[in-house]
Amino acid sequence: MKKKLVEFRKLILEKFEIFRLKIATHPKIIMWRLRLFGIHPFLGSHFLKISGVIVTVLFFYSCIYILAWRAPRPFPNEMLISVERGESLSQIANTFEDKNVILSSFWLKVFIVLWGGEKRVTAGDYYFPHAVSVFSVAKRLHNGDFGLIARRITIPEGTSSIEMAEILQKELPGFSAKDFIDEVVKNNYEGTLFPDTYFFMPNTNGSEIILMMRENFFRQIKQYEKDIIKFQKPLDEIIIMASIIEDETNSTLESKRIVSGILWKRLRIDMPLQVDAPFIYYNGKNSYTLTKEDLGEDHEYNTYKNKGLPPTAITNPGIDSIRAAITPTNTEYLYFLSDLKGNMYYAKNFDDHKRNRELYLN
Repeated sequence: MKKKLVEFRKLILEKFEIFRLKIATHPKIIMWRLRLFGIHPFLGSHFLKISGVIVTVLFFYSCIYILAWRAPRPFPNEMLISVERGESLSQIANTFEDKNVILSSFWLKVFIVLWGGEKRVTAGDYYFPHAVSVFSVAKRLHNGDFGLIARRITIPEGTSSIEMAEILQKELPGFSAKDFIDEVVKNNYEGTLFPDTYFFMPNTNGSEIILMMRENFFRQIKQYEKDIIKFQKPLDEIIIMASIIEDETNSTLESKRIVSGILWKRLRIDMPLQVDAPFIYYNGKNSYTLTKEDLGEDHEYNTYKNKGLPPTAITNPGIDSIRAAITPTNTEYLYFLSDLKGNMYYAKNFDDHKRNRELYLN
């Protein structure tokens, strides 16, 4: 066995020597050696050794890069990491490794120290929309490059807080849908989260979003303050009615005002509102999926069994629905419906309403 190993080693050395001689005697290699010798005799006479050192260094560099310095695969999608003030370098590095943003906490610590030490790490929220190497992470921590770019997010009119949470959860990595919905429900903010186009940073949390939306809401209705006072109804009732109008009508202000007049009239004559929209908020069912059992279920959002407005807004209405709620059009109509295309049909009595249902819904 020992003899075979010796022979194998001898064979390898012979092959290597043949390879070395081929390289050393190659015309292009000789030409390069002469050129280098012209620059400096040492370079020409030690060309192969220098080349070997360079190749070895590149080989080890590549190995370390692949094993420790490159970004992990797969890289977490749109990662947001908070670096708290007072955290130690080890805590910071371990957090980044635990979140799979880097492969090695050791090398992150090394590069941060080389960049200037842990005291030069800037606290804050760091956003990583795509994969980066450990070098880039260390440099960003040193420079306080948070990578936060505002996201343009549009909230459509008539969106409920639950639907808003779904939209925001997809766009903002620092957003918690549960915390957002809990705060809205706890403080009865439904209806006052104004639907609009916003620009949010990736680290914006639910409370900050609610504050921005409510500030926008009060800013938008300020121009109608005199109309609201003149209408002589509490703002929360107006917003609840506006949220129903938003879901029950098409997008024209004219139809919204007609439906507003019908619904306020029903309340005035002590008639149940008998609208389907609150069921969407309560159980997710609309006019085409509601059953007789649903209509017979006794709860606060069933406006067939209970008179008056539901306890909360069911959507966050746009400004036209709010305007319609405070400036209703008074007509002789008491019933209305909309077909699948959004066309509105009105009736003065229940018989005419049934006729409209047969003509436009069946």
